[in-house]
Amino acid sequence: MPEVGGEHDRSHRPHRPSASPSPDGPSTSVGIRLLDAPVNRRDDTRAHKYIVDHLHPGTTIRRRVVVKNPSKIPRDVALYAAAADVTGDGFVFAPDRTENELSSWIKVTPDKVRLDPDQETEALVTIEVPEKAEAGERYAVVWAEVSGVDEANIRNIGRAGIRVYLSVGPGGEPVSGFEMGPLTGGRSPEGDPYVTVEVRNTGRRALDLAGELWLTDGPGGLSAGPVKAEARTLPLGGTAVVPVQLDRRLPDGPWAAKLDLASGWTKRTATNLVSFGPVPAAAATENDDRTDRVLTGGLVTSGLVLALFAAYAYRRRARFRQPVPAA
Repeated sequence: MPEVGGEHDRSHRPHRPSASPSPDGPSTSVGIRLLDAPVNRRDDTRAHKYIVDHLHPGTTIRRRVVVKNPSKIPRDVALYAAAADVTGDGFVFAPDRTENELSSWIKVTPDKVRLDPDQETEALVTIEVPEKAEAGERYAVVWAEVSGVDEANIRNIGRAGIRVYLSVGPGGEPVSGFEMGPLTGGRSPEGDPYVTVEVRNTGRRALDLAGELWLTDGPGGLSAGPVKAEARTLPLGGTAVVPVQLDRRLPDGPWAAKLDLASGWTKRTATNLVSFGPVPAAAATENDDRTDRVLTGGLVTSGLVLALFAAYAYRRRARFRQPVPAA
């Protein structure tokens, strides 16, 4: 079971010495996944992992989730909503049970369950938007949380959650959109090739971009791909560079590159001729040194084998030269 639809959190908190250690130490695994998605978002891949919707003020929705205990002992699992935000660093969740406006609209029923090993159960997430809610997009996480105490009496908190992207306002859903710049090839200081593209969010909803890169018409007619591409969550008006790391063995090029990116049902494609350029001198020297070490080690090993073989042959010759004792 996926942990969190993308998010999981581990933390450590001091605990009173009087508590009994957990039988399986600091293990704090828990799983949660979404069961329901709106019918009008059947083709939206994000809506199958996260709670993504647009609601009018005064609207209430309900979504079912499945919570699982993958550990080897019974666990008490707490279920609740907490604050999150989308910034230049991506989708950022707040610590502990920090509340924001959206999380205050969310109720999880039940709010606590006890699960046996490998047991799972359903819970209901209710989001009730107030009549006077202002228009805009808001973010939160529905968390499943467990805790355990290790032998040092340190409380270990583990939680997994489902993101919530909720747009509120009259009328239809705000438009999602993004622009892709030209594809560019290059190499890292270690000599690994990559392709990058700059992406700008031109719409009115946060974006979770993912896609695939294809390389064709390379040297000698070579092709490569698809290679997965993924970027952090992009805020409204935000810009980010999406990197796609490639295999070091790929030749410099040129290559015909094609990158498809999508956030839900919003999709874009960029194409360009790219080259990676020569391997940086430092990386080339490191590779040469590694090759030299391999060759040197091989020569030393070969020399040792030859020396042992020569010694063995000499001993055999010496043995056959010994005089035969008289009868």
